[in-house]
Amino acid sequence: MLPDDVLMEIFKLYVDRTIFTLRNTWHVLVNVCRRWRHLVYASPRRLDLRLTYCGHRPISEVLVAWPVLPVILVSSAYHLLDYLPAPELDPWWDNRIAALESEHYARIREIQILDVTDSRWERFAAAMQKPFPELTHLHVVLAHGDVVPALPDSFLGGSAPRLRALWLRNIPFPSIPKLLLSANGLVILSLDGIPDSGYISPDVMATALTAMTRLETLDLRFRSPRSRPDPASRPLPPPTPFVLPALVELKFEGVHEYLEDLLAPINAPLLHYLYIVFFMDLNSDLPQLHRLVDHAKEFKTYDHAELLISDLSIQLSLYPKTGLVDHHWLKLITIKCRVLEGQFSSLARVCSPSFPPISTLEELEIREDASSHWKGDTENAQWLELLDPFTALKNLYLTHGVAQRVCGALQELSGERATEVLPVLRNLFVRRSSLPPVQEAVVSFVAARQLSDHPIVVDRWKD
Repeated sequence: MLPDDVLMEIFKLYVDRTIFTLRNTWHVLVNVCRRWRHLVYASPRRLDLRLTYCGHRPISEVLVAWPVLPVILVSSAYHLLDYLPAPELDPWWDNRIAALESEHYARIREIQILDVTDSRWERFAAAMQKPFPELTHLHVVLAHGDVVPALPDSFLGGSAPRLRALWLRNIPFPSIPKLLLSANGLVILSLDGIPDSGYISPDVMATALTAMTRLETLDLRFRSPRSRPDPASRPLPPPTPFVLPALVELKFEGVHEYLEDLLAPINAPLLHYLYIVFFMDLNSDLPQLHRLVDHAKEFKTYDHAELLISDLSIQLSLYPKTGLVDHHWLKLITIKCRVLEGQFSSLARVCSPSFPPISTLEELEIREDASSHWKGDTENAQWLELLDPFTALKNLYLTHGVAQRVCGALQELSGERATEVLPVLRNLFVRRSSLPPVQEAVVSFVAARQLSDHPIVVDRWKD
């Protein structure tokens, strides 16, 4: 009884909500009745119909049964398991690669290959040495620990003008900047687990990014600390600055020298998610990272921080205190230093007064990882160095493992020095079990702040 236009709205809503399942859920619609089948087939673009193919049969047999539609080639749910059979025992894998080699490759819009191993690499890489004219999304994962030859310049025929999203994990592709120069419509670029054989210099990568005005997510993660730029090439000549006007998410894992060189010419005013992992302790400041954050408007609203201490890392997360219920994870900065020694001094460099959000933070939580074996044998001077830049901090929250150590450091601040660190601190919250010993440890500090007309209240942290 419903008119065609109402049915089409219902169909569109259904397809939009199920498209991310990577299954041919729209097949249900065309099997209901002749009228529904006619409406669906008459509007393939409006409904954004795709034919998901996972290799269960040869692609020629699948395509003959359906209208001409874009093909989405994906790993099946079976292949997402840890068990990966050898190619000669895996007809589904063989069918997927055969589809890439066949005359139907030009219809492939998206490729998701999540089960590549070193034994499968040669045939897969060979099948990708040509342009894919309709390709918009490419997601390839090499099994962790496998070592394969680097992808050559001829990957995707050296050009991917329609590419919108590119995810590569554990795959060496040192010449990827040449491909990226042709893919200036990219929205997502993720290179995760970059092996040493896939190293890309920061200046070359920055050059490849210059034309990416639509890029929203940039994710670069190296596998080892050997991703350090050549000292002979540093300092580099002043790069030509450029703007990534759509960039909102930046993830990086590597050495700080690489990040600084990469960020030197970049400005990203809409950035609101930053995730940084440093492999080694910092021996220098981070002016480019600080500048990038300073120019991003969203970070100016941050007033809350969490400091998580574990065996081999210190993690600092910053976010706005308000709006935590609604996707607060999109507004998170995480910085880790994976070293056994020097974590505090490294983090102190990150949290220097020149790092814009630090000087405006009003709340700080310091926690120890419950699963770690952190002994807390940190000198008082290191705690004071770490806390020194938090000049706007009003509320400090401490868990049991760190409460006595932090308060022991604050205990050293007496007389005029009592207001030098955390000058506007008003409340110190600790776990219930830590409250009595903490009150004893910090009594002189509290008394000194009282005398200087900057009183502090010590109370139980109700979490």
